[in-house]
Amino acid sequence: MKRQRLLAFGAITITSILWGTTGTAATFAPNAGPLAIGAAALGIGGILQALIAVPALRASRTQLRANVPSIALGAVAVAIYPLAFYSSMHLAGVALGSVVSLASAPLASGVLERFVEGAPLSRWWMLAAGLGVSGSALLCLSKMTHDPADVGTTLAGIALGLVAGATYATYSWCAQRLMGQGVSRSASMGAVFGTGGAFLMPVLFLTGAPLLATPQAFTVAAYMALVPMFLGYLLFGYGLSRLSASTATTITLSEPAIAAVLAVVIVGERLSGLGWTGLGIIAMALAVLAIAPINTGSAATKIGNQGKMQAVG
Repeated sequence: MKRQRLLAFGAITITSILWGTTGTAATFAPNAGPLAIGAAALGIGGILQALIAVPALRASRTQLRANVPSIALGAVAVAIYPLAFYSSMHLAGVALGSVVSLASAPLASGVLERFVEGAPLSRWWMLAAGLGVSGSALLCLSKMTHDPADVGTTLAGIALGLVAGATYATYSWCAQRLMGQGVSRSASMGAVFGTGGAFLMPVLFLTGAPLLATPQAFTVAAYMALVPMFLGYLLFGYGLSRLSASTATTITLSEPAIAAVLAVVIVGERLSGLGWTGLGIIAMALAVLAIAPINTGSAATKIGNQGKMQAVG
């Protein structure tokens, strides 16, 4: 059990590293708007998830039919997430857009699990989430202080980041809920992300021409779809099948830290001492998650989790 939890933690940590490169990668296709980047990244990546899951989808079709509402909700969240996420980074900057999007996700996940499933969250999770949000808030304050003239644009980016965080938490919860109903990991991720990817295809058709205009832009789109999105979500699905959605989304608080460092080193964004302090606090949140129990659910919840692991392992 402990080994599986550590492997799941490692898989989602690698995922967050891959996701942390997306904002910087997008800057290498400056003529492509955030909607095109988002639709290409998660639209194509989501459809690829469905394609490799075809055998699992066929095997689980009866269970999937019984869980259409969860699939539909997750797919809509998948479609909204990249559009809000990349627009947030476009308006507020790579570092701040990533921070707001990912730091708000654990709170939304906690609310879903607490009020929809009735699963209490431990004080350790609250500490980790609190540290992560506090560190992220320092990063936000650093950005606002450094560029006071862009407050309006920054606030719009922050608002879109909150939308991204909420939808990220929602599709994570929906996928984990499917797994909890006995649907295999591959089928759960394929159904949610494949349907969400299909929803994004009209957006890609309308906005994606700049991604084909130059070899560099096409390479950026291919990298985003295949590495952070396709490979990243394979690893994320593995981790999500062995951890709660709230824990998984809290682990990915390392993504904004990685994105912020890349934004400073490669993109040229500046980060003050306050911002670096925020990154350090986010690292503390991850340390708490690595060593502390997160879920304090009832015996029934634990039994359900054991059954879930047997079904998807």
